Amino acid sequence: MALFSFRATDLLTLMTNEFEFSLKAGELQVIDGNWYVTHIGLLRLARRKRCRGIQVEAVDSLCDSSANRFVLKATVFPSKDSSGFVGYGDADPSNVSSVVRGAEMRVAETRAVNRALRKAYGIGVCSVEEIGATPNGSEKFPPQNSNGNGHHAGAKVRDRLCQIIRQHKLDPELVKAYAVDFCGTKSLKEANREQVENFVQQLADSAAKDRSALLCQLNSYAQPREDGAA
Repeated sequence: MALFSFRATDLLTLMTNEFEFSLKAGELQVIDGNWYVTHIGLLRLARRKRCRGIQVEAVDSLCDSSANRFVLKATVFPSKDSSGFVGYGDADPSNVSSVVRGAEMRVAETRAVNRALRKAYGIGVCSVEEIGATPNGSEKFPPQNSNGNGHHAGAKVRDRLCQIIRQHKLDPELVKAYAVDFCGTKSLKEANREQVENFVQQLADSAAKDRSALLCQLNSYAQPREDGAA
């Protein structure tokens, strides 16, 4: 069982008592010991509170469809006489999971609605979707370099891999063995950039979603010790 700080425990009590969020129903999620509310949790809260409506519109001056970059504005009306609570959400290939790559407009809409709902109902806890993570634990991904600067892009991937290893206290050698198996190559040097990028994203997702399961998977690549060694 995971151990939480007193602050995290008090926050969970507040969120479940005051806002009636259900951990079992997936309305709250813990990432690195911190609690986050989910999109489904906020929508269910709005329904319980009899929210009068939600309006969403694109901010055209800040959108660039050719680059899959979108900014949306959401307005939540918690009551009939409310003037509305506004929230903005942005999304582009640099801050969405590879799982939803190509659906940046919908991600931006979700983030905008989440922020507006949090404002409307006084929720200071950030939502999972706003930080670039999803219920699958995905994290932000470095933007692709449209100018073809492969060296610079490769450095970003390596830096991110090192960051994940440090953040989640992973064994670099086991991560390397996992990467080779994931890419299906004899060595990591033989893997192409896309394979390595996919592996880094997979590693980030697994570490955020269930670090214990990831550790078990990494340990399966550990070389067994020879018995009877001198």
